[in-house]
This record gives sequence, structure tokens and C-alpha cells, in this order.
Amino acid sequence: MPVNETLSQYSDWSYTTAAAIYALALLFTLIEQGFGAKGRQAAERSKQRARELVGAGGLSVTEEVPAVPPGTGRAERIGKMGASLLILALLLHLSAIVLRGFATGRAPWGNMYEYGMAATFVTVTTWVIVMRKFPVRHLTGFLLLPVVILMFINGTMLYTIAAPVQPALQSYWLVIHVSAAIIGSGVFLVPGVASVLYLFRAAHDRNPAKFPKFAPKLPTADVLDRIAYRTTIIAFPIFTFGVLCGAVWAEAAWGRFWGWDPKETVAFIAWVVYAAYLHSRATAGWRGTRAAVINVLGFSCTVFNLFFVNLVTAGLHSYAGVG
Repeated sequence: MPVNETLSQYSDWSYTTAAAIYALALLFTLIEQGFGAKGRQAAERSKQRARELVGAGGLSVTEEVPAVPPGTGRAERIGKMGASLLILALLLHLSAIVLRGFATGRAPWGNMYEYGMAATFVTVTTWVIVMRKFPVRHLTGFLLLPVVILMFINGTMLYTIAAPVQPALQSYWLVIHVSAAIIGSGVFLVPGVASVLYLFRAAHDRNPAKFPKFAPKLPTADVLDRIAYRTTIIAFPIFTFGVLCGAVWAEAAWGRFWGWDPKETVAFIAWVVYAAYLHSRATAGWRGTRAAVINVLGFSCTVFNLFFVNLVTAGLHSYAGVG
């Protein structure tokens, strides 16, 4: 099927515009994080806790957190504008994916560029859902920062013109296996960011004097831990399904379920790490720093698999940049 160049161009424009609006939303949400009411209230609670721990006088356990100083309403309004921009960019992001699919007449994830475009869309969609469940809108900037960086890299260094996929990828497994990998990888970015923020917050709680000023403005460690755990629970079975489908596709295409290809191997390592994280939470009751470190390690494996394995190593998956 010939490529529709007009729809492909519209897809590229939608992607570029979405990335620009994400960057603007990033700026707005960082303003809310730095100057908004939620961040200040969290900082005040952190200071109160620190005074109690060192016994420096001042606040008692029953004393209320001081009221947020006047003037923070403007930061809250800017944060709401950032959230609105986030939704607008998400719609444009979705348009870019759909238009790419119509332009090529296939599933729009047949190369690294399309894979990255879809995975970042899943990440932002997941975060929008998380914002409805937890009061973490002011943390959106921390999530958007890696998203904007990934979209910039994806749209410049990894950009690929719209074209039919290679014959080896012309299979219904492209839709099933790769879509599961995209959803799993995209959702995993959220617990990865949440776990990193947890480590900062927990370290600050242990030693308030040695950590950055943004740390006390984060939600409590318990909230960040719950976000990481619940999103990992969602992503893990989807990622598992993608790994199993990849094995079935490998048997159909190459005559074996498993061949220790670099991408297969690193994907299996990531699966083991995430399984260890969920198992330790369920059986050993690890809810602290150790669990967060395991989660960050799992996400590091996912990112390593996406970039290093696809772009540097040679393997059966290297020709596509996906899988």
C-alpha cells in the first residue's frame, strides 16, 4: 500500500506541536511545584517533622501546619493551565499516532520513531489517570521532563519517514506483541519516576539538611510508594503478555521460542526484576527504599533495552528497532 504523504506530514506536525505544548506544560507545572500551595504545605510539614526529630523546640506534634502564605493562588491557576495544556498535547499526540497509521495503512509502531511516539503517549495517559486518583498534579513536571526529552530524541535522532514495514514484520503479531510491549514500557515510566522521587523524599526525611529544596515539597513517601506499586501492578501483566507473545512470534518466524538474542535477554532480565519487586512487596513487606531501588533498576533495564540494545548491539531485533 502506498504511503499517504499528506497524512504523514500532518502526523509529523501533530507530533512536533504536541512536544512543544508538553514543554510549555512542563514549565507551568514546575511553577506550581515551586510556588504552589501543595508544595509549600508539604515543605512546612517536612520542616515540622524535622524540628520534632531534632528536638529544636518550636512546633509540637499536635500543632497545625502554618497556613499557606497569600499569593499562592496564582501558582495554582498556572498549574491548572498546565494540566489543560497536558490534555491538549495528549490529544495532538494521539492524532499523530492515528494519522501515522492511516498514512502507512498498518499499525503505527513499525520502527523506533513510531514505538517511541506510542510509548510516550501511554506514559502521559497513565499519568493523567494517576492525577485523578492522587493529589499529585504539582508533580507533573517531573514526569514531563523525561517525556519531553524522549520525544525530542525520538523526533530528531530517531525520526523515520513513513514507509511500509519490512516483510518480516508484516504479521498480525506486530499488532499484538509490540502493542503490549509499548503499553508495558510506557506505563513503567510512571513508577520509575515515582520511585526516584520516593528515594529523594525518603533520604530527605532521614537527613533534611543534605537534600535539595524540592524534596520537602514532594508528597509523603507513602503516597509515592503507592503510586509506584499500583502502576507497576498494571504494567507487569501486560509486559508479561508481550514477552510471551514475542516468544510465540519468534517460534513462528525463526523456528524457536527463545534464542538468547540481546533484546530477548534484557527483556527477560527486566521481567525478573519487576517480578522480584512485586514478590518482595507481597511476601516480605518491602515498602521502603529497597523496593524503590528495585523498581528503578527494572525501569533502567527497560530503557537500556529500548535504546542501547536497539541502536548499538546486533541481533535479530535490530533491523526494526522494536519487538
